[in-house]
Amino acid sequence: MFELLSEPQWMAAVGLLGGVLLGLAARLGRFCTLGAIEDMLYGGSDVRMRMWLLAIGVAITGSFALMGSGWLIGTDTFYLSIQWMPMASVVGGLMFGYGMALSGNCGFGAIARLGGGDLRSFVIVLVMGISTYVVLAGPLAPLRDWMFHQTPVVGSTPPGIAHALAGLSGLSVTGIGITIGLCLCAGALMSQTFRAAPSSIIWAAIVGLAIISGWAGTAWVAANGFEANQVVSHSYSAPLGETILYAMTGGTRTISFAVGSVAGVWIGAFIGSLIKGHFRWEACDDPRELRRQIIGAAIMGAGAVIAIGCTVGQGLSAFSVLAFGAPVTMIAIIAGAALGLRQLITGFSLAE
Repeated sequence: MFELLSEPQWMAAVGLLGGVLLGLAARLGRFCTLGAIEDMLYGGSDVRMRMWLLAIGVAITGSFALMGSGWLIGTDTFYLSIQWMPMASVVGGLMFGYGMALSGNCGFGAIARLGGGDLRSFVIVLVMGISTYVVLAGPLAPLRDWMFHQTPVVGSTPPGIAHALAGLSGLSVTGIGITIGLCLCAGALMSQTFRAAPSSIIWAAIVGLAIISGWAGTAWVAANGFEANQVVSHSYSAPLGETILYAMTGGTRTISFAVGSVAGVWIGAFIGSLIKGHFRWEACDDPRELRRQIIGAAIMGAGAVIAIGCTVGQGLSAFSVLAFGAPVTMIAIIAGAALGLRQLITGFSLAE
């Protein structure tokens, strides 16, 4: 297999496949974090929030099935390889959610909207990608590391819900994880309104499968290749910055899963927008809107680095392995987004 493509190219291909599925889900299935929060708080509908819950349930069930088969080793994932920092989850999540509300999109949503011709999202993608790297590896990296130093897990139970429950109960990690995943799926499907929207159910399941495909594909390359390949799944914070760097210096940088994933979302969203007939060029209405989006994207990028992931990175990929930080970060993101939306509705002086 490695005669056809190099190991980095296989990693990028895995990311591309899952990214296309996620991009299609965003455009055809209206899968969107901020949209789900807005619908729940102001639209009187929880259908899109239940889509997230079902996607998480499917991702958890599939990821722990991979662990049970020996295909995926949980501690090979970044989220279960470092000690959980509760304050980082709360602070980073609040920042990310607040910035998401100001900019009107998360990183994933911005790529998806860019695939539909929204030039405002292009600004969000650029600013968020740069902001992420400023905090991750740039001038603010030492301050971030001092405040939220990442400590590897050595000789202790991985920071995961299923692993902790297995240690307390003596039950298998796989069994606990799959049970939790199936319970979340059942909880999402308890709503008659949601069950009456089969397309939403299908697209939510596809999102969960996209996350599973990331773990499965990268674990296969890592197990069969000869290079030190990381086992990863989809996230759209640091990968935005990595993709920008690759676009500028591709001749000196190796292509990666992250680059393939970002490109895949854009391609999938572009195809989806053409199918729906929604592709059209859009720009900011006025400088105040642009300023608000730039501020929001900058806050989002910093928050994602602190929280170690975005709505997809923490809300789906980290959640799929039941990392301690995932539910806490998502609650913080929702709270931050609710605050930002409320301030925008009642008037927000900084953005105005």
